[in-house]
This record gives sequence, structure tokens and C-alpha cells, in this order.
Amino acid sequence: MGQTLLQNTLALIVTLGLLVTIHEFGHFWVARRCGVKVLRFSVGFGRPILKWLDRHGTEYVVAALPLGGYVKMLDEREAPVAPELLDQAFNRKPVAQRIAIASAGPLANFLFALMAYWIMFVAGVQVVVPKIGGLSVGGAAETAGLQVGDIIVDVDGRLVHGWNDVNFGLVDRIGDTGELAFQVQREAEVGAPESVRVPITTWLSGEKHPDPLKALGIEPWRPAIVPVIHEVVADSRAAQAGLQAGDELLTIDGQALDTWMVFVDKVRLSPELPLSVEYRRGEQSLSTTLVPGSRETSQGTEGFVGVSVEAPAWPEDMKRTVSYGLLEAVMPAVKRTAEMSAMILGSLKKLVLGTISVENLGGPITIAKAAGASASFGVESFLTFLAQLSVMLGVLNLLPIPVLDGGHLLYYGIEAVRGKPLSEKKQILGIKIGMALLAGVMALALFNDFSRL
Repeated sequence: MGQTLLQNTLALIVTLGLLVTIHEFGHFWVARRCGVKVLRFSVGFGRPILKWLDRHGTEYVVAALPLGGYVKMLDEREAPVAPELLDQAFNRKPVAQRIAIASAGPLANFLFALMAYWIMFVAGVQVVVPKIGGLSVGGAAETAGLQVGDIIVDVDGRLVHGWNDVNFGLVDRIGDTGELAFQVQREAEVGAPESVRVPITTWLSGEKHPDPLKALGIEPWRPAIVPVIHEVVADSRAAQAGLQAGDELLTIDGQALDTWMVFVDKVRLSPELPLSVEYRRGEQSLSTTLVPGSRETSQGTEGFVGVSVEAPAWPEDMKRTVSYGLLEAVMPAVKRTAEMSAMILGSLKKLVLGTISVENLGGPITIAKAAGASASFGVESFLTFLAQLSVMLGVLNLLPIPVLDGGHLLYYGIEAVRGKPLSEKKQILGIKIGMALLAGVMALALFNDFSRL
């Protein structure tokens, strides 16, 4: 627990520190080129941990609270400016330059995401072939005509390479009414993929923790896992029941255990309920009563017993590497960045309309968990997470809400059209409304974070 907390905390600091630095550097770099004097470049808020000055008189600060940052520029609206420095004041610059400076932060986030995706596509991304391993009887996917063994090649006109791509396409349709269009390659057939359409109506609307594949009744193909215990946690429910590493599980409540997942599913559905288990230890056939403990997860209350199994090797024909040449990788990277931006905007719209539950909002604790989990899976996973979060920061900062970059752009756009800025009174009113809105969203996100804990 302590190690996980430390890993999540470090991953959060690295994630936000990097993305905030990139965002603020965008503002900083363009401001310098527009001739604006930058007084301070701060990563984080609160008490400075490190600070230094450069030859231009800019103070660089690394502060204690790594949940944001800012670039402070010379501005007559904030403090008196010496006459000889007026030409370097932000408020004295033409509106076009102020627009460029305000938009540079989000643009830097988009450029970072594009670069991250380009690096991954050039290096090669390994994915699991999206082959259907099971279908729920009477589920939406089976009823529509999907079959076990089908390999999904396209979702709603979007080419997919692995299950992450499939999920990406499905998440984008949450709350929609219409059809999910799949193109699948039949297992025993050669030729053009077949089209299967799954009807949906306000699909997963309002769900607290939507699981698109589960909702459709699709189970991804996995290699069979032999139900032999690899490790037992000390003092766990499994240890209390007498189970040991090396035990081969045979049945649970009379149900034969063909694979490990049958055991896992039964345990998850039986918190604090006694289960009879038959198992083999060497030449002996034994039995015991196993009572799973209970814990709260994003899917509700689940049972657990404290055992693990050795992961099987994936067959080579179920893995594929997606890679491109140096120039070829540019367009897929641009496309992925654009798709992520569109999905985030669509999700925001659905949140406002209520088709996506506000309980899906997450704050710093959720980000920390996601950062820690992605880091634990390796560089590729963590880089993907950074790219996705960077796009999210870019999109959110462009929303026309005063106090965000998008709010400043709104004010400057009005000024460009009118030929003069809005009155200070109106700008301050907008900022107060924006701050209240953001405070409310942050309070809700933190509430959701602590509720999940």
C-alpha cells in the first residue's frame, strides 16, 4: 500500500510537472518573441523550493504544490511600469500578439502530444489483436451477429489495431442513439471484412463507471490460464482456508474450473460468502471452505481472496506491432491527436447535457492513480497517458471560460472585433464567474476522488 502510494505520488509529480512546464513554456517562448518582459516562470504554487534568475531578469521558480503553474509578465494592470519599459508591457502589445501568447500554452500541449504519438509510432507500438473470445448469450453484440473468433478491424469507420483502439472508438459513442458499426474478419474466412451493426439507444447514458465491451457482451480473447495457484498472500482469506502455492484448483461450489478466470469471476461475485473449493496438492485431492473478503472498487463491492496465478505467454499470432517510418508516422500522430481532442470535446458536451454521469469526473487523486498505473506498465503506457492528458489540458484550457486561456482569447477576440477592449468591470465580472465555475468543478472532482477511496 505504502509503495503504491509513493509510486502514484511520484508519477503525479512527474506528470503534472512535465505537462505544466510544457504549457507554460509555450506562453513564455511566444511572449519573449513578442518583446514582452517575463518577470516569473513558475512551475507549481506556494512556497518556492528552487528559484534562480536569468540574464533577462526572469525569475524561475519550482514551488511546493505541483498542481499548476504560471508565467507572470510585465503588465500595467498589475503594477506600475517604468516609462522605459512600457514597450515591453503585455497590455501595450497589439491584440494579435496577445492572442498568440494566450494560445501558445494549449498549442504547446497539442504539439507535445503529437510528438509523443509520433515517437511511439516510429518506435513501434505492440498491441493485442482484438479477437472476440466470448459473447454473452442474448447480449447486444451476439444478437447483432458478432461471433466468437471475429477479429475487429474497424469501429465506426475508424481503423483499429488493438483493444485500446476498440475501446477508444466505443467510449466516443457513450450517450448516443443509433448504431455501432463494426467491420470484422471472420475466423475461418478469407476476403473482405463483414459489416455488423449494433443498435444503441442513449447507450450507457448516466452510467457511473461505463464499461463499453461488457455492456455489449464482448469478452476479449485471452490465452487459457491453468488454475494453479502461483502465490498466496500471507494472512489472506486463501491462506486461512489452507490453500498453498502449487495447488491446482478443480471446482468451486461444484463448478468445474476449466480456466483461472472462472475462479476469479466466482470469487468477485461472492464477497463474504462461503465457497466450497476442491483442489489437488501433489497426489492428494483435498477440499476446503473459502470465504472471500470484500472491497469497494469502481465496479462496486467485489470479493477477493489473496492469490495470484502465473501469467501465460501470449501466442505470437495474437500480437502485432504498429509502426511507421519517420515521415509516415506524422499523419497517424496528427490523426490520433485530433481524434483525442474531438473525443474530449464530445465528452464535455455529454457531461453538460447529462448523458455522461458527473461521477466520471476525476481530480488529482484519480490522475495520480492513472499515472502510477500507466508508469507501472512501462514507458510506452506512460507516454500514451502523458499524450492523452496533454491533449486534455490543451482542450480544457481553450474553453471560453474567463481565467482560462480560452477566456482570455474570448476577451481579445471581442476586442479585435470592437476595436477596443471590454470594460474592466465586465472583465472582472467574467473572471469571478469563471473562478466560481472552476471551483465548483474542482470541488466535484475532489468529492468523486474521495468517494472512490
